[in-house]
Parts: sequence; structure tokens; C-alpha cells
Amino acid sequence: MGLYITMWIAMIAVIVVNVLSNTLPINGQTAADISDRLEVLFTPAGYVFSIWSLIYVLLVIWLITIYRKVKDNRFNGKVGILFIISCLFNIAWLFSWHYEQFILSIIVMFFLLFTLIAIYKQYKNNETGFSERFPFSFYLAWLSVATIANVSYVLKYNGVDLGISEVVGSLVLVGVAVILGYLAVAISKDIFFTLVIVWALVGIAVKTDDATMQYGTIVLTIILIIVALIHYMRMKTKRLV
Repeated sequence: MGLYITMWIAMIAVIVVNVLSNTLPINGQTAADISDRLEVLFTPAGYVFSIWSLIYVLLVIWLITIYRKVKDNRFNGKVGILFIISCLFNIAWLFSWHYEQFILSIIVMFFLLFTLIAIYKQYKNNETGFSERFPFSFYLAWLSVATIANVSYVLKYNGVDLGISEVVGSLVLVGVAVILGYLAVAISKDIFFTLVIVWALVGIAVKTDDATMQYGTIVLTIILIIVALIHYMRMKTKRLV
């Protein structure tokens, strides 16, 4: 039960720090203030970031619904420890970003990403309930996009172009996100992960003023939707046979 209480403390700390980061804000600037200083093509429109609220609500529901498992000693303690670590990395990322320690922010975000992957892998493909993988489908998918966006921002901030135009580079990153969205359905049978990727990509297409980036993102997103739905429907059909 001590682990469970610590998980709640960690979750509350994450929510409090996130609220303060926008209301205080930390270091006198919000995350959006920093992000808006550079015109980075792989950045979703502002409304897309509202998904953080949904993620935190799902995590709170997850904490509530796992109580019975914890009480009956059926809860995987490794997941609990990893969850606490993920909360610490979440908070660390906020401080590193708000204090413009961008290289550090990438390192911390990758650690957060790897921690979420570790949590995600603790659940089987059929463990998709609120007390199981469901909340982490949203969290991991969004963090995957956020990590790509963070790297893209820091590269531009430091003037790194990798020898290609920003539009081409950004479309490559969109392609990476599309591949992740497809693999989630193909390997993990996780349509919710894919939906979050689509949500983010639509937001990128909405925000950009570059026609090539916009149309390219739309086309790749449509391809993802079609391919993912075909694979998902085939998977459903096999289950019924």
C-alpha cells in the first residue's frame, strides 16, 4: 500500500507542477511562450495540447481503478515503480524546458519515453482496460509525438539542418510518426495509440502555413488512417472467425 500512496503523491505532484507551469508560470514563461518563439513546422496547433488534460484524467482513473488489485496483491509492483519514475521525469522535463535547458530537456524526455515504453510493455495486447494499458496508450502516443517535436525544436534552435530543407526534414518526421501509428495497430493491436497520432498530425497540418508541409502531412495522415483501419478491421474479423 505504501507504493500505491507514493504513486498518488507522484501523480498529484505532476498535476500541481503542470498547473503552476501555466499559472505561475515557471521562470516567468509558459511552455507555449517558449515554443512560439521559433516557427517549427513539426509543431501541432495549440488546441492539440489539450490532450494533456485527457491523459492526466485517464491516469487518475487508472490509479483509482487499480486500488482493488493493489489491495488484493494482484498489482504489478514494477509498473508502480516505473510510474513514479515517469512522474519524476515529467516534472524534470517541465523545469528543464521552462529554464531553457533544451539539450537537457531532450535527454529527460527520452528517459520519460523509455519509461513509458517499459510500462506499456508490462501489459499484454488484451489488457486494454482503464486499470491496464488504456491510459498509457494515450500517454505513450502523445509523448512519442512530443519527443519528435522537442527534438525538431532544439535542432532548429541550434541551427542544425542535417543537410536538408526544413520542410523535407519535417515531412520525414511526420513519416516517422505515421510508421509508429501503424506499428501500434500491427504489433500491439492498439487503435487508440494510432488515433492520438492522427490527432497530433491533423494539428500539425492545421498550424503550418507551408503548403507543401500541409498537403504532405494530410496525405500521410490519410494513408495512416486507411492502412490502420484496414489492418484493424482484418484483426477484428479474425477474432470473429
